[in-house]
Parts: sequence; C-alpha cells; structure tokens
Amino acid sequence: MFLTLLKKELFIEFRSREVILSMLIFGLSIILVFAFTSNVSKVIVTNYAPGMFWIMVLLVTVLGVHRSFSYEKEFDAFSLLISSPIDRGLIYLAKWISGFIFLTIMEAIVIIPFFKFLLIEYPSDLLLSVVTTLLINLAIMSVASLVSGIAMRANLSEVLVPILFFPLVSPVVIAASKISAGIMAGDPYQLWQIWLLIVISIIVIFSLVGYTLFDFITEE
Repeated sequence: MFLTLLKKELFIEFRSREVILSMLIFGLSIILVFAFTSNVSKVIVTNYAPGMFWIMVLLVTVLGVHRSFSYEKEFDAFSLLISSPIDRGLIYLAKWISGFIFLTIMEAIVIIPFFKFLLIEYPSDLLLSVVTTLLINLAIMSVASLVSGIAMRANLSEVLVPILFFPLVSPVVIAASKISAGIMAGDPYQLWQIWLLIVISIIVIFSLVGYTLFDFITEE
C-alpha cells in the first residue's frame, strides 16, 4: 500500500510538474538574488555559502510541501483518502518520501548554478557531500510533511505552515550549515560529527512521531 501511495504522489507531480517547477523557479530566483548582491570577497562568500544554500532550500521547501498537500484539498479529496481502509501513517510516509525526491531533484538542478553564480569551488569530497545532503533532505522533509499535515485543514494553512515549520526545522538548517561548511573547508569528520548526529536524530524522531500520530492529526 505504501508503494501505491508513493506512486500516486509521483504520478500526480510528474504529470503536472507543479511542485518541482515552482520549487525550481523560486530556488533559482533566490540564487540570483544572492549572486548579484554579494559584492564581497570570495573568502567571505565561501564562508557564508552553506548557510545561504540551506536558507534557499528552507524557503523552497515551504512552497513545495504546501503545493503537495493542496492537491488533496481540492474537492475534499483528502477526506476520501483517509476514509479508505489503509494505515494513515503510510500517507505520511508517502508524503515524506515523495517530498524528499522532489527536493533532491530540485537541488540537483540548482546546485551547479549556485556554485557558478557565486564563484565558489566545489567541495573536494563530492560523495560525502551527496550522502550528507540526502540525510539533511530526509530530516527537512520529515518535519515539513508532519507540519503540512497538521496545518492542511486550517483555513489559513498558507500562513500556519511557515509559522510552525521554521522553528521546528531551524536545528536542521543550523546543523546542515555546519556540516556543509565543514566539508567545504576539508575539516575532519570529528569536528562536525555532532551536527550529523543531530540530523539523524531528527530523522528518527520526526519519522516515528509522524507515522504514529498522523492518524490523530488527520481527524476532523
């Protein structure tokens, strides 16, 4: 059943391309703003680049998860979904993994313009950068999917999602910036391992909370 729900999410998105295109355009716009307003030395830009990248990802994620859940708000389709004989926790997992896929696709497209426009060098250990980025994406979407599920039935969900999401995801963004900065600077793993452990802990906590409580979250 989980695979069926995941296929539904992917099929709807790849047919309409609303989430990925909106995330991509918004992300590129933010990169251009960063690039044309950063009239400082290359060293300063390199130091601040990890934080700038993850702030961009944070803003794009809010847009993406809102669009992801807005599908079910039309014609009250979400009520039909939760009334079906399935584990509601699987709905959260499908939203989480599909959002992770969309976010990763967006990052894969914008990462080259990000480095090119800001005139900074790629990290020396690309494999480590990819692995840590995937873990950070999982952490961000585990929080975002839970928050979007909570706020979806509210009348002002567009306002409620960022209000709930930004405080909860701020530890992930801080840890992500520290991890990316450590990798780009070539620091040993021991200097930034605590931040990676924070990211992994958030993945475990929010995935379990989301799966366990989504049944109660989706009640009227």
